[in-house]
Amino acid sequence: MSPPVNMTKLHPAGVEPLGHTELEEELHQVAHIDYDRVSIQHNPSVASLYEDALVHESGSAMNSTGALVASSGKKTGRSPKDKRIVDEPSSSEHIWWGPVNKKLSEQSWLINRERAIDYLNTRQRIYVIDAYAGWDPKYRIKVRVVCARAYHALFMRNMLIRPTAEELANFGKPDFTIYNGGAFPANRYTSGMTSSTSVSINFKEMEMLILGTEYAGEMKKGIFTVMFYLMPVKHQVLTLHSSANEGKDGDVTVFFGLSGTGKTTLSADPNRLLIGDDEHCWSDDGVFNIEGGCYAKCVGLSEEKEPDIFNAIKFGSVLENVVFDPATRVVDYDDTTLTENTRCSYPIEYIPNAKLPCLTQSHPSNIILLTCDARGVIPPISKLTNEQVMYHFISGYTSKMAGTEEGVTEPQATFSACFGQPFLVLHPMQYAKMLSEKISQYKATAWLLNTGWTGASANKGGKRCPLKYTRAILDAIHAGELNNVEYETFPVFNLQVPKTVPNVPSELLNPLNAWTASKAEFDDEVKKLAGLFVENFENYKSEATPEVISAGPQL
Repeated sequence: MSPPVNMTKLHPAGVEPLGHTELEEELHQVAHIDYDRVSIQHNPSVASLYEDALVHESGSAMNSTGALVASSGKKTGRSPKDKRIVDEPSSSEHIWWGPVNKKLSEQSWLINRERAIDYLNTRQRIYVIDAYAGWDPKYRIKVRVVCARAYHALFMRNMLIRPTAEELANFGKPDFTIYNGGAFPANRYTSGMTSSTSVSINFKEMEMLILGTEYAGEMKKGIFTVMFYLMPVKHQVLTLHSSANEGKDGDVTVFFGLSGTGKTTLSADPNRLLIGDDEHCWSDDGVFNIEGGCYAKCVGLSEEKEPDIFNAIKFGSVLENVVFDPATRVVDYDDTTLTENTRCSYPIEYIPNAKLPCLTQSHPSNIILLTCDARGVIPPISKLTNEQVMYHFISGYTSKMAGTEEGVTEPQATFSACFGQPFLVLHPMQYAKMLSEKISQYKATAWLLNTGWTGASANKGGKRCPLKYTRAILDAIHAGELNNVEYETFPVFNLQVPKTVPNVPSELLNPLNAWTASKAEFDDEVKKLAGLFVENFENYKSEATPEVISAGPQL
């Protein structure tokens, strides 16, 4: 009988030594990982991660299309209230302290670090994934993930950019490390803790710790948070919570938008190449994707509605918290028994029209700020001035629909600064200024695109703007057809609205013309929403210029 293969000593393909003894020594020195009793699996193959997950991890299975089904346990979403950033001299002055970024002392950080590593040292095996964040070699960072679950390792293998064999052999020390001890709780009595869950980042040590949650998305968004700090502060590169695609002539469009506004749907255009669906950076060289994969929502998923995502769910993909038939292993994407936040992680090359590598040497021609206004008063498309871009970018408006939460009986305004407030590290105005400067420098055109309701509010008989008209508006933007049409001013918000768009009914373009009730009721709804914008912007007014403040609604 052949001796068992020691995965810690082999390349993932099992053909050449990688000097993993050096890795073991390094982990022992920097984190006291006990390599004498813990088997360290370094960048293992997808197949071996499947094997370990299926054998050792409760709730794991293979579905009918070959994806790994995994359970994240009790936590099926992020825990933003438990997120902390270590308060230390090298980064503290840059950080936007407040409800998003809460302080953790260095002493509490050390206690949590010891707890996470103690847990990892109790495992028979741990996984180490070395990969990159950022497709541009000039700005990419080397990321190391140290975790105890094969599911987590495969998830981050998908979401980060996978090195070549040569790059992996010469990877060296990482720029940032995640220690994921998520199956083990934080000590609630440690100073600064609010629960048994702790997600914390230390920019001095360039490390992230996870305790008390096995939701894999914490790692993905943790790296995003790191890029929101590193890129602007160290490189003057703008980090964006956005999707992006590229046309046949090399023209780039960037889409900002909160959940439900169409960011993923509209960037998935069969006539354009997908640069990425969620996280990007805009440098002086162009736009590059931060990630090597996609993390798609699966609730209500069907091949008819989202063929690219549906067909990406195959061997190598990770399905989280889905319900499937135990006999056929067919997933029921409409079943939200475990959570409504069912997800799939897969490499971006699983999308047929992905642009590889995921970067461009072109600067964006068009910036699209997406909203889904359920009140029915924001125009389907508006052209923005530079100051309006800053105002609406900082506002990050969309609607929370009636019925989504107990007590919500009519559409509620939701605001998320820079369309990604939970991940911001600097003050929103800093990102807005950088965006404004880049739009001016590279002569991009900015638009506010409303994918929401027309005719009336969603709970009073309004209808959502048909997707075919939204796509027709986008096609007109990409073709440059809105540069030569007549515009009118939409009152209170002072937005410039085109009077005509090819293949779109003209009465749809001005919300007042489509409104089915009285003009007085329409004016009242406009003023109500404008008041909410003004109230929200009070949080940022002290950092804004008079020009930006006046670019918002005027009551």
